[in-house]
Amino acid sequence: MHFAVPMAGGVLNTINTMLDANGVKSILDHSEAKILFVDYEYIPLAYEALRLLNVDPKRSTTKLSVVIIGDSTNKNGKLESSKKHLEYEELVVKGNVDFMAVKIEDEWDPITLSYTSGTTSSPKGVVYSHRGAFLGTLSLILGWEMGTQPVYLWSLPMFHCNGWTFTWGIAARGGTNVCIRNTTASMIYKSIALHGVTHMCCAPVVLNIILEERKQLTTQVQVQVLVGGSPPPEKLLIKMEELGFYIVHAYGLTEATGAALVCEWQKRWDKHSHEERARLKARQGISVLNIEDLDVKDTVTMQSVPKDGKTTGEIVIRGSGIMKGYFKNEKATSEAFASGWFHTGDVGVIHPDGYIQVKDRLKDVIISGGENISSVQVEEVIYQHPEVLQVAVVAMPHPRWGETPCAFLVVKTAKHHTVTENDIITYCRNNLPHYMVPKKVCFLMDLPKTSTGKVQKGTLRAMAKNIQLPDFNNHLQMPPKFTSSRL
Repeated sequence: MHFAVPMAGGVLNTINTMLDANGVKSILDHSEAKILFVDYEYIPLAYEALRLLNVDPKRSTTKLSVVIIGDSTNKNGKLESSKKHLEYEELVVKGNVDFMAVKIEDEWDPITLSYTSGTTSSPKGVVYSHRGAFLGTLSLILGWEMGTQPVYLWSLPMFHCNGWTFTWGIAARGGTNVCIRNTTASMIYKSIALHGVTHMCCAPVVLNIILEERKQLTTQVQVQVLVGGSPPPEKLLIKMEELGFYIVHAYGLTEATGAALVCEWQKRWDKHSHEERARLKARQGISVLNIEDLDVKDTVTMQSVPKDGKTTGEIVIRGSGIMKGYFKNEKATSEAFASGWFHTGDVGVIHPDGYIQVKDRLKDVIISGGENISSVQVEEVIYQHPEVLQVAVVAMPHPRWGETPCAFLVVKTAKHHTVTENDIITYCRNNLPHYMVPKKVCFLMDLPKTSTGKVQKGTLRAMAKNIQLPDFNNHLQMPPKFTSSRL
């Protein structure tokens, strides 16, 4: 469908399967979607989203058709036809074999619409052009030095920047796509052995999943792994390479058509120790080929910071791989491209060798297992609890997901008001997608604030870093659907 939709003159919108029904409903409404293709696993989620859409008095009047995609290997694969939906395979059989792809008259025409949670509870629709997607694809397959006929394992979901454009890139190299429904260590090792996997992309959390079994790869070809989402810990990189995986670290965002920076390896670094090589590899790196310019600038003066590896500023980029803009949001688009640069909202430094390293975020986005979580959205839900007076949500370290939400609360103090950490977590589970639910809730007499009354989230983040969580590898089991699309 990544080929068929654009070839038919349509715009592709891959929806994050980690969202709840209300999130899916909002995207369907805002995008004015005309056709919704649904994998059989997500039929309940889709129909609940459609129910919410139909009862919303403010919804758009766009007519929406539903196409169900079955699976012949699954007992639920054969779905009875009904007036409520169409069936994918039946539509394919009825297709016109002589159809000619719609000619692209303008390379800046939109090809995809991807929604990002950003820093607010209102997702923004990121529009890619045909030109941007094309150049982004070429940039990555060249920068990753991907040869012909790669065997690519899909542990990265296609709703993340269209699979970082490898949906198109693997075809460009004559490659083979290996798709797995559940991201587990056993399935990954089995796929590598069975199909001779050469490449895969993922967030650091998948590396942790692979390490749960710690099998030495028996294939002759080293598996190339492009890692993004959050900086992989140095020890993690060392352990993975000991097993036969070669890690390349990338940095990107939805607005940059996926990866914008790659930590390109230099042969002179081979002589360094394992620890030093891992430290160098953990940096975000230099721009990919379709990014024309990259810099770290002072947020006030917009002057470039010195290349000392210490002075911080905002990472800004520009080039053909940047989005066209936010759909139906001229204000946010204008702000994002202020001063002729795209502002990433991430704080970083430039090292003397020109490599960039992210140090913090201007935005309060929590990256958990590769998923962006809006702290504001979590706060808004917790604020609705009748016992809560104040709340601030920040990122805290997590042994499996890299980061996870940590909520700091001020509650009512009257004797008849009794609320526990478990009460808040249960409340969040009932009102948020599970991956957004805080793993820790802390109660304070008051939130730390500046003289102007602004919550000092930096102070709270420092507090959260010292909180110890249990061993989640031993104590937590992920539900099947949680593992299938966690990233």
